[in-house]
Amino acid sequence: MLIRGAAPYGEDVTDVLLTDGVITHIGAGAAAAAAERGADVTEIDGDGAVLLPGLVDLHAHLREPGREDAETVASGSAAAALGGYTAVFAMPNTRPVADSVAVVEQVSRLGQAVGLVDVQPIGAVTVGRKGERLAELAAMADSAAAVRVFSDDGDCVADPLLMRRALEYVRLFDGVIAQHAQEPRLTVGAQMHEGAVAADLGLTGWPAAAEESIIARDCLLAEQTGSRLHVCHLSTAGAARVVREAKQRGVRVTAEVTPHHLLLADERARGYDPVFKVNPPLRTDSDIAALRGALADGTIDIVATDHAPHALHDKQCEWEAAAPGMLGLQTALSVVIATMVQPGLLDWRGVAAAMSERPARIGALAGHGRPIAVGEPGNVTLVDPAASWTVDGSRLASLATNTPFNGMTLPGTVRATVLRGRPTALDGELVAPQPDSSRDRATDSLSKVTA
Repeated sequence: MLIRGAAPYGEDVTDVLLTDGVITHIGAGAAAAAAERGADVTEIDGDGAVLLPGLVDLHAHLREPGREDAETVASGSAAAALGGYTAVFAMPNTRPVADSVAVVEQVSRLGQAVGLVDVQPIGAVTVGRKGERLAELAAMADSAAAVRVFSDDGDCVADPLLMRRALEYVRLFDGVIAQHAQEPRLTVGAQMHEGAVAADLGLTGWPAAAEESIIARDCLLAEQTGSRLHVCHLSTAGAARVVREAKQRGVRVTAEVTPHHLLLADERARGYDPVFKVNPPLRTDSDIAALRGALADGTIDIVATDHAPHALHDKQCEWEAAAPGMLGLQTALSVVIATMVQPGLLDWRGVAAAMSERPARIGALAGHGRPIAVGEPGNVTLVDPAASWTVDGSRLASLATNTPFNGMTLPGTVRATVLRGRPTALDGELVAPQPDSSRDRATDSLSKVTA
């Protein structure tokens, strides 16, 4: 594949040739080398668009197995490819829970069969995500799925002794515990951020301290054990402060922020529209400003989508009964452009670090998050920052429609997503791989997405 006239990291415009899944030429000689291969070469006109390493999402819910009414690995992979992603980490709150070798290997095989992105399973920390006893962490790490990230996301590992044991255990193979930081005793019946809006609406509040106290505790445990801790969907200014202070002490902690926490405030809930219900909840404008600053200065390491599709009956109901969560895979890059690039808080190398390089490194995902350089894997994303698009939840690739950005016009469009030198998405359309006949269900799902 020859990408003509692209700008790696938004810098000098040049040609890039990918051969046999690897970047083989950049700049002078790329076009000539492509010409030597003749008709075998696919050409893409970059037209000055920004070329980035393929995006990597460390936090996505693909729902399969068990909730295929909301999402499948195939539909989630399609959304990811269209959003510029070449790899996604699939959270374990499936049915059955991904707490065993059998389930994580099933998810991995489904992703391989679809072939649009690399799907890397995350294993549960505890059996059934019940917070009672550790799951088969070492077995999942040694499995064909090679799990390195473990999380009970959706629930907090609230027991400090169990959390300490998990941190000690994963240190044996340099794994990481990704914590959903929510002190359950402080959030009983919580419906949204605890503050003025919750008081006005008569909804039970979710205090910032419920997040910050768990993060502080876990940073101390990580400091004591020398293990790696990752904080999922950090959402408050105080939480960012706790992580910053821990990093200054040398604690091996990383943190993520979601696109929706970078853009949307709790004021959005005033209409009681459950599309704005999420866990952790949307916070205040001052929290948003602090999160943007923390991402810019590296306190927050990455942007992760927390892509959480839900079936219609789980969202189109009264607020208190609605499931928390929002779609994110197709809108994440655009939201980051709007909140971080356009205000000058991140340049394109910063975007590459936060949305590709660091998540791949945290998850120990070889072949992704690599520099755009000769000899590196051909996993890249071509982005037109000058273009814009209007979000329509009914036209997204996900089986669900619960996007909080519906009707919003966002900057930046994904011109191309390339996985190992092969396009998976071009100008908003999927490029389906050759089907794997051994996985009929996965390819049938893909055909429904691309139809």
